[in-house]
Amino acid sequence: MTMQLRILSLILLLTLANGPLFAALETPLRPLLMPDKQSLYQRVLAKPDALIHSAPESKAGEKAIPFTAFYVYARREVNGEGWQQVGHNRHGQLAGWIRETDLIPWNQGLTIAFREPLGNDRVLLFRDKEGLKSLVDSYDLEHYKQVYAEAESGKLTAESPVIAIQPKIHVDILKDFYLVPIRSHEDVYLDSEQARILQVSSVPLQTAKKQPPEREQAKSANPTATPAKRFRSGVVFVIDATLSMDPYIDRTREAVRKVYETIIKEELTGDVSFGLIAFRDNPESVPELEYLTRTYVTLEQGQNADSFFRQVSSLKAATVSSKGFIEDSFAGINEAIDNIDWEGQDARYVVLITDAGPRDASDPLSGTGLNAESLARLARNKGIALSVLHLLTPSQYANHESAAERYKALSYYPGIGSFYFGVKTGDVNRFGRVMDALAHQITDQVKVTAIAAAGKELQRQPAPAPDKKEPDEEPDQLAQFQAKVAKLGYALRMRYLQQDKAEQIPSVFNAWLVDRDFKNPERQTLDVRVLLTRDQLSDLHSIMRQVLETAEEGLLSPRSFLNDLKSLAATISRDPEQLGSTTRVSGALEGNLADMGFMREYIEDLPYTGEVMNLSLENWQDWPARDQLAFIHRMEEKINYYQVLHDHTDLWVSLDGGSVSGDSVFPIALEMLP
Repeated sequence: MTMQLRILSLILLLTLANGPLFAALETPLRPLLMPDKQSLYQRVLAKPDALIHSAPESKAGEKAIPFTAFYVYARREVNGEGWQQVGHNRHGQLAGWIRETDLIPWNQGLTIAFREPLGNDRVLLFRDKEGLKSLVDSYDLEHYKQVYAEAESGKLTAESPVIAIQPKIHVDILKDFYLVPIRSHEDVYLDSEQARILQVSSVPLQTAKKQPPEREQAKSANPTATPAKRFRSGVVFVIDATLSMDPYIDRTREAVRKVYETIIKEELTGDVSFGLIAFRDNPESVPELEYLTRTYVTLEQGQNADSFFRQVSSLKAATVSSKGFIEDSFAGINEAIDNIDWEGQDARYVVLITDAGPRDASDPLSGTGLNAESLARLARNKGIALSVLHLLTPSQYANHESAAERYKALSYYPGIGSFYFGVKTGDVNRFGRVMDALAHQITDQVKVTAIAAAGKELQRQPAPAPDKKEPDEEPDQLAQFQAKVAKLGYALRMRYLQQDKAEQIPSVFNAWLVDRDFKNPERQTLDVRVLLTRDQLSDLHSIMRQVLETAEEGLLSPRSFLNDLKSLAATISRDPEQLGSTTRVSGALEGNLADMGFMREYIEDLPYTGEVMNLSLENWQDWPARDQLAFIHRMEEKINYYQVLHDHTDLWVSLDGGSVSGDSVFPIALEMLP
């Protein structure tokens, strides 16, 4: 026997004894590709109560964690029922089989959150695309009003084009988690405004929100009973404590003292709590300032007057001036958001009092690395409304306009506007009138809510009249400011009074909606978000930091820099699970999406794209250096935001009900991504 025959015989024996010798070289199992795509795999989300089976129609099944993202490996129909074989990743790690009706297509990675409907029409969910598109194309307001009235009354019939309507009371996606993934879209015009028709699935985390047994029993016994917990408001003043601020500090004390007198008189002690944080500026620039921020009174300490004034008695303005016309007011705001215990507060207010402009994210002396929009978003995530009383003192005149622009962005509240009040000339009396009006309104809201919850008739007390109106004071400014506070207070009150009605986002597997208000097409009715895990956000932070650092070191060409950022943005929007493989800094062992030729298919068909995706190399090269630097600063600020968001563990949602982990999720606004 020749040597070659002996080797072949040995291989045959080994194969018969131990199985295929080259099994390891077999093509690995891969998920199904999306139609007409070369690298994008089909992905799905598990609905609440979905079960994972070892085989189609097997009796036993293991409950899937709601909204877990799976890759689709196979499809099968058994006895007329569709099944999908799913895996945890794209590398062949199979999970099992799930009924098709318990899965939601997840090919884009984008989801929506409904905006506060207060004062506007709620979003209608249509049965099919044709019914909605016909109404949009015709822009028939009379027919729309008829359809809307039917949906609002709850008298929808099988013939109605509408199958559901957004809840009347705003559902906070972070408190009562829900998911409305975008499945497909079409660009349209609503009247003269560009809009999008979206095909969505709408699924709350819990198919039914249940009250504790004792609460249900109490409610059955007395349907009109007062809610179990009294309505509480927390107000934290963030006050500038730099040179010359003593008169405003004293006037703030006076306003709070008046409110405490009202609280005691109305028997509301404990229902309104005040806190106080002082800020100055970075002590590294002026050591005599002593501190950047200092919490003088917490909300717990501010439940009664004696404790509040005892804690705040040592607050004095600095004896030295800070550096320049700007100070780190954002550090004070961040301290209120991050380190004040807001638990149990149904209405949450932070009031900034300052005569200086803020240090922005790009300022080397900034204590936060965040801009106004990011801070405002963090505050809203925690249910905090920000107000700014900007003292327009003559000494800061050169900074008034730019500071006002930032403070209006900081205090912006969706659906209502900016809670910004510019106090002319920084006049202490004018400032006092605004403080008195604001404090009275917040206290009155607590009283009104308590009376309404008890089912009693309200005897409203008028707001205290101003001592004297200055001849050059704008007549409408205070009234407009108070109207906004009242509108916000009404929304918070309605949420509290209707908290036992167990409203939730309707559970609809397939529906169509338009992303703009039919009566007011300029108003967008929803926010676009991307659902990321905490680990994915950490990866995003790390990769984006590496891209910017490499670019700043001059190691990336403009083309490579943009390709890396676009790859990052596209991967996040399509499939964040692939951050580590399709997104990386140019020069590594493997290419990014642009290098691999998949950029177009990742971006095409996305209904919403961010700043980076719409930026071309020609645009970038035509920008002056100042605009390029501003763009890089925006990217750096987003990196800082990711870090802050990652560290706010109370904002993350654990879909399995456990403690916060790397698998916990957060719906991040699309505009906060690259």
